Amino acid sequence: MTAVDELGRRLLDAALLEGDFTLRSGRRSTWYLDKYRFETEPGLLRELGARLAEHARRAEPDADRLGGPALGAVALAASAAMASGLPFIIIRGETKGYGTANRLEGRYEPGDVVCLVEDVVTSGGALCEAVEAVREAGLVVRHAVCVVDREEGGADALARLGVRLASLYRAGELLATREQIVNPHG
Repeated sequence: MTAVDELGRRLLDAALLEGDFTLRSGRRSTWYLDKYRFETEPGLLRELGARLAEHARRAEPDADRLGGPALGAVALAASAAMASGLPFIIIRGETKGYGTANRLEGRYEPGDVVCLVEDVVTSGGALCEAVEAVREAGLVVRHAVCVVDREEGGADALARLGVRLASLYRAGELLATREQIVNPHG
């Protein structure tokens, strides 16, 4: 288990909630990382965007653009796009029946390579749906980067689609760090 850096500690301080939570996957959890608490703080968002941009460049050096599923990952994708200089697309959960009626928002060309950006990955359901939407539009997805992998099957679900997941932090690391902060002497 590696030590969590200062950014990870700030992430914990800003967003870790303890209690009884139902996750998007339907699972129950005694802890929840509230993405809106870290995505709405400019300092954290800026640093997370820079870190995600680095990870995306390493994971997918051929990326033409980044992609962020709506609503949760849009701020992160925008921040990573600014840090990397790569444009990004927004992947809607469903096609809207008004305006352009696009599922993908932003400019892209068929065959473009997209590295997906996500906040917290649990079972990987939302990210798997985004992969399918991007591929249906003729784009290539082989990699995704996230802020936190809860280590509850998301990486495996993505691997079944041929997508590798890289994370800035793993839940085990963050929770071990939190335990050290709360209970420094064991």
